[in-house]
Amino acid sequence: MRRGLIVSDIQMMDIEELSSAGHQALMEGRTEHALRHFKDALKAADQLQDSRVLQACSFNLGATYVEVGRPQKGLDFLQRAQPGPKADRLPDLQFNLALAHNALGQWQEAAAHFLQAAQLYRSQGDGGSEGNACMEMSHCYGKGQDWCLAAQGFLRAAGSYRVAAILDSAAIALKEAGNSMIQSHQFSCDDVINVLAECLSFKDNITEQRTLGELLLSVGMSYCQLRCFREAVQCFQQALDPAAQCPLLLAKVLQNLGAALYSVGQFVSAMGSLGFRNDQAQCFHSLAFVGVQLGDVEEAVESFIHALQGFRDTENHLAQVQVCESLAKLYLRQRKPIKAVQLYKQALSALTHCQDSSDHVQDLVETLTSALQQIKSS
Repeated sequence: MRRGLIVSDIQMMDIEELSSAGHQALMEGRTEHALRHFKDALKAADQLQDSRVLQACSFNLGATYVEVGRPQKGLDFLQRAQPGPKADRLPDLQFNLALAHNALGQWQEAAAHFLQAAQLYRSQGDGGSEGNACMEMSHCYGKGQDWCLAAQGFLRAAGSYRVAAILDSAAIALKEAGNSMIQSHQFSCDDVINVLAECLSFKDNITEQRTLGELLLSVGMSYCQLRCFREAVQCFQQALDPAAQCPLLLAKVLQNLGAALYSVGQFVSAMGSLGFRNDQAQCFHSLAFVGVQLGDVEEAVESFIHALQGFRDTENHLAQVQVCESLAKLYLRQRKPIKAVQLYKQALSALTHCQDSSDHVQDLVETLTSALQQIKSS
């Protein structure tokens, strides 16, 4: 005959089910449900009187309180989670204690716990978690304006991510390291340039376009601070495409690109006037699309006109076609079909200088015919 479950076994099953339900609720964003489940698990653990189970339940509840924005209450439970010297050997506990102190504005305490967590994660061979702890630690140093320690922490994070083959995170860590190195004034220009160059070597591992655009913008601004304007221009130009779907980010990129181009034109004559003029035109072209996305049609029209003149100056015929078509569409939206017709005719003229343009010519002729019909019917 099978022996029935003893009371402690039943209680343990309840605790495991409640804890599992709490973690599931947390993953689904149902934080209040998670708190309720973890509270019930802790009550059951109190009755069980098993110190290890009690500590685990205290940890779950404390970490959840921190996550939902109640750091002091979370800190109280986390400190109950593992009393005594063993607390120093639990990286997740150290990490959550750091999060609680950080949320309370206690940056030095937070940095110390993040450092302890990083060291413990390293001893376990968990490079990704070590990198995360170092990133958080460095942000704490930055809040205290200890830029040298922040830079060292970000560099350590980058090294951890490299070992763990998390190269997109390594790029972001190196970007932050470069910023902190510049602000600390304790690193040579060559040291910073080497870090920024290494950062850019990992940029192809970043698949999220906005993140890539933000990284290139930040690195470009760092180059500007070092007066490396040629490198800054390259970064800003590379940031245009990934920033295209985010108008505010694109506006920042364009603003900095314009300033960097001005500096390049003033201090680096080797680029040549035509290359500089084409870059200006590209800048206005992108700025026009920002105006369109923000609904500022007049600003977009003016930027398209500046872009068109720049592309004419550099004899960039394909770009002229693209600008003429875009500007013509805006004129049609403004009920200015005569101006639109003029632009479509200019597009056809520029298209004659482009190769393999027969299909595009037919499309343009049809669009021009439609615009002419609007004039007749008006």
